[in-house]
Amino acid sequence: MSNRQGSLNDALKSEGDVNLSPHRAAWEAAQLDDATRSLLEADAEVFLHQSLSTPCLNALAGCEGAWIEDLQGRRFLDFHGNNVHQVGFGHPRVIAAIKEQLDRLSFCTRRYTNEVAVRFAQRLAALAPGDLNRVLLAPGGTTAIGMALKLARVATGRFKTISMWDAFHGASLDAISVGGEAVFRQGIGPLLPGCEHVPPPDHRQCPFRCGAACNLACADYVEYVLEREGDVAAVVAETVRCTPYIPPRDYWQRIRAACDRHGALLILDEIPMGLGRTGRLFACEHYDVVPDMLVLGKGLGGGVFPLAALVAREGLNVATDRALGHYTHEKNPVACAAGLATLEVIESEGLVARARDLGARALARMQEMAARRPLIGEVRGLGLLLGVELLREGEPRQPARDEAERVMYAALRRGLNFKVTMGNLLTLTPALTISEDELDHALTILDESLTEVETTRAP
Repeated sequence: MSNRQGSLNDALKSEGDVNLSPHRAAWEAAQLDDATRSLLEADAEVFLHQSLSTPCLNALAGCEGAWIEDLQGRRFLDFHGNNVHQVGFGHPRVIAAIKEQLDRLSFCTRRYTNEVAVRFAQRLAALAPGDLNRVLLAPGGTTAIGMALKLARVATGRFKTISMWDAFHGASLDAISVGGEAVFRQGIGPLLPGCEHVPPPDHRQCPFRCGAACNLACADYVEYVLEREGDVAAVVAETVRCTPYIPPRDYWQRIRAACDRHGALLILDEIPMGLGRTGRLFACEHYDVVPDMLVLGKGLGGGVFPLAALVAREGLNVATDRALGHYTHEKNPVACAAGLATLEVIESEGLVARARDLGARALARMQEMAARRPLIGEVRGLGLLLGVELLREGEPRQPARDEAERVMYAALRRGLNFKVTMGNLLTLTPALTISEDELDHALTILDESLTEVETTRAP
C-alpha cells in the first residue's frame, strides 16, 4: 500500500474529512475562482504539508455569528467551526473586551499576575462542578492535556494511563500517546510508555458484541485493566466523543467508581464539547460525575484567542516544586479578557438552555429525515452536538463513506459547512448563538443534499 493510500485510509477513520479525493477535486474545479486558487497555491508553497489540512479547501475573508465568508463573497453556515464558536464568531462583547484590554495591559510577564487573569480563573472555578477549584491556563488544549498528565504523575507517583482507541486529545507527542487515532500515531516512533488503550463506549464498534442490550462490558473492561495493571495514574477520556458518540448514562459513573477503587485519577477532556454545547455547561454534568481534572479549550477564547484551562480538585494542588506548564502566555491578559467575556456571554444570553432547546428541535427534525431516508443509519444529538451516520443498505450495513463525502460537498454548494468524521459521520456543531431560522435553513440544506446523493448514488 502506498503512503498516500495509507494516509487516505487512516483519514477515513479519523476526526477529519478526506482532502485527497475526486469529490474534492470536482468541487474545487467548479467552485473556486482564480484569486482563491492563487492563495491556495501560495499556502501550499509556504506551509509544511500534513494530513487532514493540506491542501486547504478554500480561503476565508470573514466570519461573523454563525457564518463564514470566502474570498468570493459566498456565505456558509458553519457547522464545523473547529468547535471554537460557542458564542459565534466575532461576538461584539468578546471583541470589545479584547480591544479594551489591549489598551490597558497587553501582556503579563512571567512571575507576575494581573487582575483580569485572576477574575477569569475565579469565574471558571466557580462554574466548574464539585470541588474543581484550582486552575492552570495554557495557550491550547493539547498543552493543557500535557499539564494534566504531568499532574497525574506527580499526584499519584505513577505514570501509566488508560485511554480510548479512536480518541483525540491533541497532536503533541504526549497527547497522541494517550490518543487513539492512527492518522496521528502511526509512523511517529516510540510513544510515551505505559499508555494502555481500551475500546470506547461505541455500540457500533463494540468488541464485546453487546448490541442493543448493552451491559457496559466496556466499562467493566476498564476496571479489568485497572485491576491487572495495579499502578495506573489516570483514566483519560473525552466525556462525549465529538464524532459524536454519546456514552450511556451509567458509563461514567461506573468508570468514576472504578477509578476510586483502584487509586486512579479521572481526567475528562471537554476541550471541544464543554462550555454549553451539550445543553449543560460541562458535559460531565449529564452523568452526575465530577472528574479529578477537567480540561477545557477551543471555545474558551471566544473563537478569537487560543486559550485552554486545566481545572483540578483542591487536593491536587501538590506540584509546587514542579513546572506543570510554565507557558509564556499562561496569564495573557488579552486572552483572559476574551475568556471572561465568553463566560459572561454564555451566561447572560442563556446559551446553555438555548443549546438544549435548539438541539432538541434539530434532533427531532433529523429523526424525521431518518424515518424516510434509507441512507441514514442513525442520528445522534446532545444539545447542539449533532451527528448523522450514513450506512449503505444490506446486511450487515456498511459505512457509506463515498456518499458521506458527496453529501458534504453538495451541502457546501448550498451554503452549509460541516465535517465528516470516521468516514461516514456527518458532524454538525453550529454556534450556540444560531437563530431558529438559520438552524432550520441548515437542516433544509442537509435534507436537499441527502436527496441529491440518494437519487444519484450507485446501487
